[in-house]
Amino acid sequence: MSKTALVEIRNTITTMEPEFRAALPAHIPSAKFIRTAQTALQMNPDIVDCDRRSIYGAIMKAAQDGLVLDGREAALVKFSGTAQYMPMVAGLLKKARNSGEISTIAAHVVYERDTFTYELGDDERISHKPFLGADRGKPILVYAVATLKDGGKQRAIMTVAEIERVRAVSRSKGAGPWTQWWDEMAKKTVIRRLSKYLPSSTDKDEEFHRAVEADDELYKEEPASTPTSAEPAPARRRTRASAVIDAQAVEIEEPPPPPEPEPEPARASDEMDLI
Repeated sequence: MSKTALVEIRNTITTMEPEFRAALPAHIPSAKFIRTAQTALQMNPDIVDCDRRSIYGAIMKAAQDGLVLDGREAALVKFSGTAQYMPMVAGLLKKARNSGEISTIAAHVVYERDTFTYELGDDERISHKPFLGADRGKPILVYAVATLKDGGKQRAIMTVAEIERVRAVSRSKGAGPWTQWWDEMAKKTVIRRLSKYLPSSTDKDEEFHRAVEADDELYKEEPASTPTSAEPAPARRRTRASAVIDAQAVEIEEPPPPPEPEPEPARASDEMDLI
């Protein structure tokens, strides 16, 4: 980390105070937000080496979502050479509780030695008693439960195998948050699934959903290396031209089949054989 670069970035963040103040909700002082952002850069030297525009853009997105970069509500992470703002579970739960329709929300990891039951039917319920010893074993499940203002509940449960399938198609599967904060990413994954069943009827609800989707890049799937369909399209094939910047598929017509050869005229000797 270059100390000169860090000083330059810190100074630029300070000069952006009016923009941060305009983006932040009233209950977060801009001075506190800037101070936590500068501390985040100090504690994570890799971020300083990222593209400067991505650093300032990531910090501004955190301000717009009303989450401070203190490592608890949100964090700055390095992804593919750029800085990215990542809401943490505590930040998502904070946004959910401040929404108009959600009363409570929680997400937990279940370990091998925990006692866990999940019942479906007319009276759906989850019971989870964590093992209080030093070694809880390996993680086996992740779940999230939300209670709505009208008393209704929504639940989402994912096995570790399901979480790992999400991770396996992520562009960041082998680095960054998935390796540093597996529990955090696992909880966020099940919250993302739960959020599909939660209301978004008010501006506060929309803020929660926007925060859930803020780090979509960490969940974006890698391009498929093989066709997903086993049945080829009739009479044409699909290719991807590397020269096309927008990477849209291009239809290429198959060449027509060659004409059938004309039958050769019967020779005189052949005609004599038929007599």
